[in-house]
Amino acid sequence: MAFVRAIVLAYERYGVDPHDALRKAQITRPQLGRVSARINAGQFETLSATAMQQLDDEALGWFSRRLPWGTYGMLCRASLGSPSLGVALKRWCRHHRLLTEDVLLSLDVEGATARLVIEERRELGAMREFCLLSSLRYVHGYACWLVNSQLPQREVTFPFPAPAHQSVYPLLFPGPVRFSATRASLCFDAGYLDLPPKRDEPALRTMLQRALPLTVRQYRRDRLLVERVRAHLVDTRGAGATADAVASALHFSVRSLHRQLAQEGTSLQRIKDDVRHRRARELLGRSSLPIKHVALDVGYADEKIFSRAFKHWTGESPGEYRQRIQRDGE
Repeated sequence: MAFVRAIVLAYERYGVDPHDALRKAQITRPQLGRVSARINAGQFETLSATAMQQLDDEALGWFSRRLPWGTYGMLCRASLGSPSLGVALKRWCRHHRLLTEDVLLSLDVEGATARLVIEERRELGAMREFCLLSSLRYVHGYACWLVNSQLPQREVTFPFPAPAHQSVYPLLFPGPVRFSATRASLCFDAGYLDLPPKRDEPALRTMLQRALPLTVRQYRRDRLLVERVRAHLVDTRGAGATADAVASALHFSVRSLHRQLAQEGTSLQRIKDDVRHRRARELLGRSSLPIKHVALDVGYADEKIFSRAFKHWTGESPGEYRQRIQRDGE
């Protein structure tokens, strides 16, 4: 309800009665006054869309000037033809500065980490929280849509103390959220910056007819999920190979992890088998470790079970594979 009240503040700024917007969203005045009251995503989408059009301000009163209806669609269109997500996000940040200098967006890349950062250039007052979280959700939602993939969040930071309604933040930002930071930012794996856009102009027109769900609901598909699971299994050397451990490390529920891997045409077990297979071949071919120790290294406590699995993968026993590699090397 804190975000609903922020939209009501925009109506007050422009001297417009919010009654019609609240009625369309089925939000009552008594609800508005209750701190603990909640609404669903559909209600919030209806309220936001109505307010933006009635006030002709997609920024909902945050900035020193209006961002007229269609402004964010223009930002989307300006980045649509980019060769990669990284270029698209840099264009978004640059073009956003043409609209307002009250806040400046930037994309910082350091090693394997990318971070979208908001620099505040004026006091945002009572609208500060809603402005900062919405600005991050807008660009993040568009980026996910553009490449048809999640951008899993490593960390999201906000430069204000945790609000009383902080329990809602995991719904908007599934990654770890830190309050009382020096600035608002959203951090993710820089590998996603190389993804090419998957959308065109007709897709954009369709999306803009109902764009707000991208800012309210989480994008489901993750095009790099298989690589992320594989990298986790390689880094942990089997210690974090259970579904619970992998899901927790990647900030998924176990059910969501299995569902999304199935959408990508694979499973956690297949990825684990592939990682074990590659590691076993590497150890057998490049080391003199006893086969029992190779089995333990790749996550098999029983050498016989490992040998059966390896023969299933390659058609050879571990010993036969090692002999052939050594013979071929000679």
